[in-house]
Amino acid sequence: MMQPLLMRLRQRDPDAELHVLAPAWSAPLLARMPEVAGVVENPFPHGAFDWAGRRALGRRLAGTGFAQAYVLPNSWKSALVPFFAGIAERIGYTGEARFVLLNRRLPKSALPRLVDRYAALAGDFDDPTQSTPFPRLTSTDEQQRAARAALGLPLDTAPVVFCPGAEYGPAKRWPIHHYAALAKKLGAGEAAADNVWIVGSAKDAPVGEEIARLAAGAALNLCGKTDLEQAIDLIAGARAVVTNDSGLMHVAAALDRPLVALYGSSSPAYTPPLSPRATILSLGLDCSPCFKRECPLGPPDTLRCLEDIAPERVLAVLATLNAANA
Repeated sequence: MMQPLLMRLRQRDPDAELHVLAPAWSAPLLARMPEVAGVVENPFPHGAFDWAGRRALGRRLAGTGFAQAYVLPNSWKSALVPFFAGIAERIGYTGEARFVLLNRRLPKSALPRLVDRYAALAGDFDDPTQSTPFPRLTSTDEQQRAARAALGLPLDTAPVVFCPGAEYGPAKRWPIHHYAALAKKLGAGEAAADNVWIVGSAKDAPVGEEIARLAAGAALNLCGKTDLEQAIDLIAGARAVVTNDSGLMHVAAALDRPLVALYGSSSPAYTPPLSPRATILSLGLDCSPCFKRECPLGPPDTLRCLEDIAPERVLAVLATLNAANA
């Protein structure tokens, strides 16, 4: 969701050299963004203040020639590093009394989508005539073949990829038995490795394994068996992607894959998949979006926002997407 800001900055100044301060795990993702010249590792865990560490990092960056810093988070601590680095122009939205840390402060945006708020920092703040560009990640045929070869996967198939994880919590996860039922419908009479691949992090491995078990051989669990770069290249070669609202959903959208995005506790109005080839399924119940990590309702209403999205409905959308791309 940050990349459209980089696109606008590059459009404004084609010679600009853009570096991103980000956690080390995200470096393979940033490497697939043509606008990114380099990554500065952000070593601070989420929520960690670490005044001394941020000051030390800022001082290491001092004198490196950065002219501007765009601070996307609204927190006070997120603006410390560019302040300590002495970067001349430090830009971000108002919030948490960052009057000294930021010297170009924009009022909080009324734009509903987070990606638009980020992109507006480039200078066309809240301008309704400026459409936000779609993120685009690169993945070459050679990279896709290399990822498959390293994992012992067939090179000549276009699977449906499932992304059943959701770091935020179970209230964003389409039920395991629905994924398994969909895999059976997609994989009937075909080899699992040719038809349905389950992709996710090591944390998603138990979920992927349970989907594969319930699918009775109709899906191949790859969760935890790939690094992030390989996951990008596997998704890039998919004929379609079925995913919860997650990081890999945004990856699939940025790779321009046909995808079905399943929303429960979160809102597609705030963080939608940014692609014209994405279909969003959300029931829009009175209780959603609740933005809870776990469903606050008890039986029989627990997770109705996702439970009531039937596999048959997802299958019908996939058939429409396949027809459109035939």
